Amino acid sequence: MIAGHNFGACLPTFGNCADRYCLSGYGGGGQTMEEMLDLSLKVEGLDGLELVGNWHVNDANIRDVGKMFADRGLKICMLVPDLWTQAKWGKGSLAAPDAATRQAGVDEVRKVMDWAAELGCRYVDVWPGQDGYDYSFQADYIEAWKWLRDGLALCADHNPKVRVLVEYKLKEPRTHCFVNSAAKVVLLLQGLDQVGVLLDTGHSMAAGENIAEAAALLASFGKLDYVHLNDNYRSWDDDMMVGAVHLVESLELVYWLKRVGYKGWLTLDIFPYREDGVKAATECKKWIETFFKAVERVGMDACAEVIRKADGCDAVGLVRRALCG
Repeated sequence: MIAGHNFGACLPTFGNCADRYCLSGYGGGGQTMEEMLDLSLKVEGLDGLELVGNWHVNDANIRDVGKMFADRGLKICMLVPDLWTQAKWGKGSLAAPDAATRQAGVDEVRKVMDWAAELGCRYVDVWPGQDGYDYSFQADYIEAWKWLRDGLALCADHNPKVRVLVEYKLKEPRTHCFVNSAAKVVLLLQGLDQVGVLLDTGHSMAAGENIAEAAALLASFGKLDYVHLNDNYRSWDDDMMVGAVHLVESLELVYWLKRVGYKGWLTLDIFPYREDGVKAATECKKWIETFFKAVERVGMDACAEVIRKADGCDAVGLVRRALCG
């Protein structure tokens, strides 16, 4: 646990990570779920893992999966419906132009919600990665927005034990995703009080956002439910280790998480392709702890005072004191 938060990771952190160039994976991780769970136990303070529906859990193995986690004292922090790896989602899921495909998307989310409820998992993450477009004149923007909202509303009403979250991303696998920024997802969810947001810091950075500002915006609308932590160089969703690139912005994010009273999961969404997953997750945890300690070192009141004065020199000095003492 980190500063009162549950600390989690996506299961592939401990797998044999593959990319589109090396489909077999680069080796070093677990091959089976049991092996990946056992590797995750080597990360001190890890509370839970995030799973993808049909990849890791299904109707046939759900009780076995629950037992695997219970036997190891791990929680399932999130289930993610797979709305992006199958050809049937090629032109969208909840916002597909075909009504039957939209219904199939709703059915998929509802099914995963029921699995989550059975496993004692509070959240289901809808990442509508295929809901977007690649070319001009390829999408009906007005209708797609309505279809997406209607689909989320149908999902949210399905099971009161599970809260539906939306994860936004600028692009990939489509060149343009409909839900591509913090402001856009807030707009999408106006009136859908029962639907929240998953803030993925890498997605936020790649969208050109300041991750602290994005968190503050979501929190101000009561939509900051869950956080994925990783890093990148902003040009792509690289899913690198926390602290690899954006130290100052990550520090400011922690301040704002504390300021808005966020108490939810801090979950790693990293892909250590060529690195040891246990070492990578452990290093991420150490950096997260460092950011929390750095904010505590200078104090919340001192941070608030510097922000109030809006002086750039004071702001840079605060960062130096926080990180260097």
